[in-house]
Amino acid sequence: MFKLTATIRKDLRILLRDKVGLLLMFLMPVILAVVITAIQNSTFELVNDNKIPLIVVNRDTGEAGRQLLESIHSAGIFSVLHTPEISASDNLADAMKAHDALVAIIVPADFTSKIKMKAKIISAKALKSVGLETDSLSEKSQHVESLKMLYHPVMQESFRQSIQGALKSAVSIVESKQILNSLYLRLNDEPMPSALEKEILENTTGVEQMAVSRDGSRNVPNATQHNIPAWTIFAMFFVVISLGSSVVREKQNGSFLRLKTLASGYLLSLISKQITYLFVTLIQAAIIFAIGIWIFPHIGLPALNLPSDIFATFVVLLICGWCAVSFAICIGVFASTQEQANGLGAVSIVLLAAVGGLLVPSFAMPDSFRYIIKLSPLHWCLEAFYGLFLEGGNLKDIMMNLLPLLAITLLFQLITFWGLKKKNLI
Repeated sequence: MFKLTATIRKDLRILLRDKVGLLLMFLMPVILAVVITAIQNSTFELVNDNKIPLIVVNRDTGEAGRQLLESIHSAGIFSVLHTPEISASDNLADAMKAHDALVAIIVPADFTSKIKMKAKIISAKALKSVGLETDSLSEKSQHVESLKMLYHPVMQESFRQSIQGALKSAVSIVESKQILNSLYLRLNDEPMPSALEKEILENTTGVEQMAVSRDGSRNVPNATQHNIPAWTIFAMFFVVISLGSSVVREKQNGSFLRLKTLASGYLLSLISKQITYLFVTLIQAAIIFAIGIWIFPHIGLPALNLPSDIFATFVVLLICGWCAVSFAICIGVFASTQEQANGLGAVSIVLLAAVGGLLVPSFAMPDSFRYIIKLSPLHWCLEAFYGLFLEGGNLKDIMMNLLPLLAITLLFQLITFWGLKKKNLI
């Protein structure tokens, strides 16, 4: 026990001298957690707290054009800017840039007349289908010219489709109003009362959103719940910068060979490094969790809610930390120089994070990546954390995520032992 304690003290002193490694292990993940969470939180709340700038060029002076603008306003996600003086698309592009508008639409001049004609044709068909004779109308006039939507190229396709869906809903409301009024007018020879029109159009069934959870809670996941576990894992695995370099230095200065002549041997040193840096990963998690709980609310971000099963959370932290430490030692054993250890370690962590779902959600990955994802230890770490933080699970619920992670960790340990034997270091 004395030898192990002395070896741990030695590794702690080496760690404290590595100022750059300490900054990478503690400061960088904290900055990433704050910045990425703030950006993602703004994206999550874009349609609720912020308005999407929208320029409307309404060339129609009729009733349908006015109703369309009302529907767009009532959607609640647009900040509408009226620019009736713009006539050409080139000028509209300049106006979008001047007003920082992401989207612009052009309402054609004959929008009202075409919508009304389409409504008359559809209402006539409806009445004819139930045996009521109506005036014959040419269906050639039924086509309504599409609204032109101009968008900034920086917009992603999913965001653009959401905006397009909102605009289509606004147009559908206008068309429904005109069809209802046309039917009512043909049946009653008088316009539909506004109260009845409002009751028909607004009598829709709502959709209640409920997050699925294992513990029965209905807490809505936020950007903090997604990002804090992800960047905690990222911080843990970034111990490869310090630990990998430490292993390489000991190989270069002959420490491994000297340990072979002592009674303790390298196995004790290997255990010491794992205990020391496992303790470091737990400190990393504690710091990032503390920032999410106490600092985030003061900078306008949602607070982190810890899982109800604290014991399961600690177990996940231990296994994730052990896997990170095992990976770092494995890199250090096979790297020939500190530059190789740092470069290979940093690049491999970023790749494993990207494949594992930390940078891009795993459900958004193409089908060809579905099997590659399972090879990343960060994927299993993230799934275990999400099972606790987002789904409200317990240790039993996430066991199928921890078992592959333990298998990968043991694989790193075996590869490390094989590398040491091959290099005659043990």
